Amino acid sequence: MAYLNIEEMTTHIYEEDMDTISHGDDAAMMSAVDAAIEEVQGYLTKYDTGKIFAARGKERNPILLLFVKDIAAWHFCNICNAGVDIEMREKRYDRAIEWLKNNQNKQNPNLPAAPEASAHCKLCQGEIAFGSNRKRDNHF
Repeated sequence: MAYLNIEEMTTHIYEEDMDTISHGDDAAMMSAVDAAIEEVQGYLTKYDTGKIFAARGKERNPILLLFVKDIAAWHFCNICNAGVDIEMREKRYDRAIEWLKNNQNKQNPNLPAAPEASAHCKLCQGEIAFGSNRKRDNHF
């Protein structure tokens, strides 16, 4: 069982529209789902994506699942927009990407954190976090 099944996509795309776009071939929808999961993983680098996407059923984070579905629906609808409101799909896709970008640094969703790097090799994980204090302008 995968993180997201084709049957669960009916909350975002009508089944008859999925059949029209895919011509009965489930591979097109699964390709869109796989692409969506891969895209989301790129935004969640500070979280344990292996654990997140290994979750099944009620163990999944509901808001993340909603946005993965939005992104998968966007990738799937780009094949052919038969019976699909493309503007609404685009707005939902943009909203999902905005939420993922905000989670990179600002928000803290209920997702498992990535495992810490070993003590002797902090840079081995391939990610470096840096920043600075806010600029100060002193006027006398």
